Amino acid sequence: MIENLEPKQCWAFLQNNPAAILIDVRTFIEHSFIGHPPGAKHIPWKEFPGMQLNTGFVQQVQQIVVDKATPVLLLCRTGVRSVEAAKALDVVGYQHLINIAQGFEGQIDADKHRGNIDGWRFHGLPWEQS
Repeated sequence: MIENLEPKQCWAFLQNNPAAILIDVRTFIEHSFIGHPPGAKHIPWKEFPGMQLNTGFVQQVQQIVVDKATPVLLLCRTGVRSVEAAKALDVVGYQHLINIAQGFEGQIDADKHRGNIDGWRFHGLPWEQS
């Protein structure tokens, strides 16, 4: 089962569940230069050039999250890629998957900017850049 929680709910979940793992599924550039939550493990779902699917994604997660009962939170830019990644983990038996709805940057606004409507950064949650 894949649960969808908003960023503030996910931050509270992480604070109350220290065994939980947050995986940032965005590209290397997004993770490094746009920013990421502190402690997020970076395993891209897709990568440049061409947004190619990372065919080793599941195996890379399995190396970090050995116990499939461990809560796994997944983050992308807007909450779309993270759902796809969560579905792949669901297929191999991960039991507690949480998609971070709104993602890190959130929806695009009328001026074609992100971060002004919703998302992790919009809500003022902790983040850092590499």
